[in-house]
Amino acid sequence: MRYYLICISALLFLFSCRSENKVKSEVLSTPGLVAFWDFSAGKKQLVSKGEAELQLLCGQENSPEFMAEGPVSDYSLLLNGTQYLYIPYEETQGLNIKTNEVTVVAWVKWTGEQTGFVAGMWNEYEEGGKRQYGLFVSLPHYNGRNQVCGHVSKKGGATPPFPYSIDYSASKQEVTPNEWECIAFTYDGEFIRSYLNGVLEERDLELINNTQGFEGYPEGLFQSKNPYYYPDGMGNNGSDFTVGAVRLENGMGNFFKGQIGGIAVFNRTLTDDEILKIHQLSKK
Repeated sequence: MRYYLICISALLFLFSCRSENKVKSEVLSTPGLVAFWDFSAGKKQLVSKGEAELQLLCGQENSPEFMAEGPVSDYSLLLNGTQYLYIPYEETQGLNIKTNEVTVVAWVKWTGEQTGFVAGMWNEYEEGGKRQYGLFVSLPHYNGRNQVCGHVSKKGGATPPFPYSIDYSASKQEVTPNEWECIAFTYDGEFIRSYLNGVLEERDLELINNTQGFEGYPEGLFQSKNPYYYPDGMGNNGSDFTVGAVRLENGMGNFFKGQIGGIAVFNRTLTDDEILKIHQLSKK
């Protein structure tokens, strides 16, 4: 009986390893990969795989914990809602996207308690804003509550005439709290698209909350949030690359609370099929 249990355990372990290796191999072999963190060896995996070794630094004295759980490598980063990681702007290398196309894929277990920034180059305050691109969970102000949100900016500041940047796609599906989900967004120079578990669901034209009464929009702004039309492109505005939070007026904010099991950044627009395949290979 003991021998039987050992064999079953060994088979389950081997199956898990094969599943992990498949998704890792797929991400690493996908053209355009800039950086991939799978957190498979604790602090050692704060260095990315990809075109360059990029080191994530802790933005506070208490480092995030590493959990023996996750859909990509069986490990993940646990953020308590006050922690974040960063790469200084001067060291971002290929993360400072110059192709005017970007894809960010991440595996998250979000607590559902607050807006959560996952990863990107996004600074909302310094010098009027240094936004470039960023993946969020839940941006409620402009119709993105509890949804996957992909944010892009050309000039780094707010979107005139509104007080905040409105230029983000938001998935039609909602992110389920406390469950592992694969979230992603793409930008192709014209449209931003948000995906949940490998699937893009389009949204109809709708009234965007908090846009009524502004100059040119007495009745408010009507848009589709997914895909979101944004032909302006992305700017090189000087932001650090951050994971888990962004710079706001009063310091770091929009803290992600929960676990992050992997992050991949590409300098091109992945297709629907590529994103779905990456998600499917990470399912166990």
